[in-house]
Amino acid sequence: QGQLVESGGGLVQAGGSLRLSCAASGSIFSINTMGWYRQAPGKQRELAATITRGGSTNYADSVKGRFTISRDNGKRTVYLQMNSLKPEDTAAYYCKMTTASNRDFWGQGTQVTVSS
Repeated sequence: QGQLVESGGGLVQAGGSLRLSCAASGSIFSINTMGWYRQAPGKQRELAATITRGGSTNYADSVKGRFTISRDNGKRTVYLQMNSLKPEDTAAYYCKMTTASNRDFWGQGTQVTVSS
């Protein structure tokens, strides 16, 4: 079995920045797509950003120009650099990794709170 471990969440003022990290451990290999999703209280989980093995990225319109997703394949790690944070970015952020055998793995979530 394998697991994803996230870090980097916290409390920040509006306009500030945070960098999230998510590292795979154990038997998680041949990772195709890595991504970050978020879920605000009372709302459904939504996609924030994804990145393919080849480096192609996709962003939700709400985060374009402010968030940057990147990955280190050797470290089996995905990052989310979040700049110009807004109160509406407040949510639990979850990383997801999909392997070449189409298995999905989710992290436990890390809380991001942006104060106005």
